Amino acid sequence: MTARITTVAFAGVEVLDIDVQVQMGSGLPAFAVVGLPDKAVAESRERVRAALTALGLALPPKRITVNLAPADLLKEGSHFDLPIALGLLTAMGVLPAEEMAGYTALGELALDARITPVAGVLPAAIHSLSAERGLICPAAQGGEAAWAEGLEILAPGTLLALVNHFKGSQVLSPPKARLAEGAADGLDLADIKGQESAKRALEVAAAGGHNLLMAGPPGAGKSMLAARLPGILPPLTPAEALEVSMIHSVAGTLGEAGLLRRRPFRDPHHSASLPALAGGGLRAKPGEISLAHLGVLFLDELPEFQRGALEALRQPLETGRVSVARANAHVTYPARVQLIAAMNPCRCGYLDDPAQACARAPRCAADYQARISGPLFDRIDLHVDVPAVSAADLSLPPPAEGSEAVAARVAAARARQAARYEKLPAARRPRSNAEADGQLLEEVAAPDSEGRRLLTEAAEAMKLSARGYHRVLRVARSLADLEGAEAVRRPHIAEALTYRRSLPGR
Repeated sequence: MTARITTVAFAGVEVLDIDVQVQMGSGLPAFAVVGLPDKAVAESRERVRAALTALGLALPPKRITVNLAPADLLKEGSHFDLPIALGLLTAMGVLPAEEMAGYTALGELALDARITPVAGVLPAAIHSLSAERGLICPAAQGGEAAWAEGLEILAPGTLLALVNHFKGSQVLSPPKARLAEGAADGLDLADIKGQESAKRALEVAAAGGHNLLMAGPPGAGKSMLAARLPGILPPLTPAEALEVSMIHSVAGTLGEAGLLRRRPFRDPHHSASLPALAGGGLRAKPGEISLAHLGVLFLDELPEFQRGALEALRQPLETGRVSVARANAHVTYPARVQLIAAMNPCRCGYLDDPAQACARAPRCAADYQARISGPLFDRIDLHVDVPAVSAADLSLPPPAEGSEAVAARVAAARARQAARYEKLPAARRPRSNAEADGQLLEEVAAPDSEGRRLLTEAAEAMKLSARGYHRVLRVARSLADLEGAEAVRRPHIAEALTYRRSLPGR
């Protein structure tokens, strides 16, 4: 007898149907899994056998063949355990074949027949909804799958509960959609004393979704400022939350939390490799830049990162996606991030302090800063110096304005951008000013005559590239939005130019 169960495989965030075919025939007793399985799939034979034993069932003494079609596609992951077990139970006559044909199943089996969490439940649920099939998934991830509204979901905790459900002796209640806890992390801009110019740059970056580079000596507060950026960013919209959660679901980092509510904040160590940042590895998993999609990617000690890893960020910062090409995989992940970087002016960090600078200054600063390539530096909209905080500043009372007041201004600026761009076709509609293309900038960020004259003169004097010219316009548009102004004027251009500079020593 042959039974068929549908499951899925993943190519990035794309979901592919896999047909699990189980045949029990005559011949010497054997249990084979074919169809290009990886080690985790091949080992499912023992997990499935143990789970069926826990139910009091034994495999019949027949030649059992499990085929995962299409056979030329590599099958990876432990989520094939459940569909293989269901195929065996269907072939043995325990489960009805007609009902099982209407479901997509995925889940890992423990030896005691518990169904444990796996990666990719959310994209599998959305795919099943479009294919007009139900979904069978682990109980811990039912709240994640329930965001595919209108989908029939069975989320059993054990294989026995699922069997009883189909036999009518137990009814599995539909899971309820869950949101991840959105508790505040307690970080507030009011905790930072001094650094008013850096706080202003951080607010502008949040208002327009701009990339930001902070340079200053150790202990000046660069990491503190970056950590407080998520607190002033607007929350994820429902569509954005679904988009971000799908990436984390494929990566296996969503867990049992449910749909993400807060914008991601990723801060990899400077020892991170190129695959860790851009994505890759044996299964072409998403990297840090994709896990930070629609959120913040914070790179502290920027020049200390590997040169190849930093250069791999250039294309994603421009296009909003990253393509991972390997011998066994070619996948594309979304990667629309806001890059926040921090660095010391030189290796010792005290370039501008004659009392502490090393004897190699300023040569050491030029060598240290040269680790950041010009093309990567050109893709950063805002460059701001973060000087050391004096003892007098530290003795002052906390600032009166905190993250709440700044977040309100940022939200108002983002609302103006949304209203401005909502008339555009979806293919051209940017989420923020930082995503506006050159043609759109000519329509929405054209400065007045004095502003255009200043920008032209500054572009010549500062040797701005075409990309740099447009990034100045984007920042100026965000400054105007913070002010509530309809047009970009000379003061907006002037302030935007103060954030555009060459690295010291170049």
